Amino acid sequence: MRIRPSGRSAATRKGPPRAIAPKKKGAKGYHPLLVFVSEMKMLYHSWFRTGSAYTANGITDFLREVKAGLPGTVEKVFFRADSGFFSGELFDLLEGYGWDYLVKVKLKNLKKLLGARKWTTADAKGEIATCEFTYRAKTWKKARTLRAVRTVKEYVEVEFLGGRDLVPVYQYACYASSYDKGAGELHEIYKRRSVSETWIEQVKGHTMAGGTLTNDFWANDILWQLAVFACNISVMLRRKKDRFKRQEHRTFMDWFVKVPARITRSGRRTELKMYEHHFFREDWEELEGLLDAA
Repeated sequence: MRIRPSGRSAATRKGPPRAIAPKKKGAKGYHPLLVFVSEMKMLYHSWFRTGSAYTANGITDFLREVKAGLPGTVEKVFFRADSGFFSGELFDLLEGYGWDYLVKVKLKNLKKLLGARKWTTADAKGEIATCEFTYRAKTWKKARTLRAVRTVKEYVEVEFLGGRDLVPVYQYACYASSYDKGAGELHEIYKRRSVSETWIEQVKGHTMAGGTLTNDFWANDILWQLAVFACNISVMLRRKKDRFKRQEHRTFMDWFVKVPARITRSGRRTELKMYEHHFFREDWEELEGLLDAA
């Protein structure tokens, strides 16, 4: 089982939510904590939080709830997260659970710290290099090994002793992980996280989760949870058919929800009458057959 948490902030506006910008200071916003199960592309658990909440606030309590709800058949868990979750307390919890993890490093002096390291070239062109070192923050119970990748972003011209030289401009990526793997391999594993950004947009944009903000926090929480519930139902309905499973939630809405139909009631019987030649009729009937078979 692979778990991907995310803490994303958004402000109220028309269209999908996006990060709060300084010019929107004071706007109604929210910053939910999300955990996705990668194998199923489902939002397993979420906390609806105010827009002022920091990314990792409450993450250990949140994961305790996640663990409490996991089926006993789940034997292995991999936790992957961005730099907002770089925390010794979190690592202690994950190690105590026996969960593997990969978290991007966040330190104020990270670039300076990495610049002073000894790097090992990892490619023929000399544009990729790796290093590893032991690090322990003041609040950590123990030291941990951090592994980093340095790549050449671009070359710039600089004046040097009356001439002009091309000097590389580096970009860095550093990780803390329970895996005993090289920095390059960890970097590739972390990059696979990008697909979760798509899932976040589907939850927040396609289902408009959190898009309807009232002046009551708990009312907003209920609306958020209902939208998340709808998204997960959509995912479960589509899992039985590859063609349906590949579609985004918004496409699912267009095919199976936003259809021309009329509800009629006669006595105790309620019927949904659809246009006979509806464009997605065959898809509707196929999905209904899959549901009946289940």
